Amino acid sequence: MPVTALWYGNGLKSLASGLVDFANDDIYVMLLDNTHTPDQDAHDFINDVSGDEVVGTGYTAGGALMSTPSLTYTGATNILKFDGVDVSWAASTITARFAVVYKNTGTPATSPLLLYINAGADVSTTNGLFQVTWHADGIAKITAS
Repeated sequence: MPVTALWYGNGLKSLASGLVDFANDDIYVMLLDNTHTPDQDAHDFINDVSGDEVVGTGYTAGGALMSTPSLTYTGATNILKFDGVDVSWAASTITARFAVVYKNTGTPATSPLLLYINAGADVSTTNGLFQVTWHADGIAKITAS
């Protein structure tokens, strides 16, 4: 499922205010089912979406830690890009439609949502590899103007 993500409004605010440090914070990816309805304006912390989290073999509640999340700015294009290593769950039996990226503070009510992806349809595995493959050009971007 190669995807590009959409920022939550409060995720952008968390980023701009310095609440999120991609080099030092625990950035997680949580999978959500098809009952989820994203709200970029109202959803701000993981407790707003965790009721729609998937349950299944090979998946741990709260999702998976993202390896090497990073922010890079390219002056020639005026683009700030968020990227990281694809996230996967091996030997899993799960069905998901959405994934959310968030900073895990250890407390759902203070763990800010950053962005989400919508696969557009249910994606399932049966004792197989479930992988969120980020877009080759980065997970999400912000263009300075």
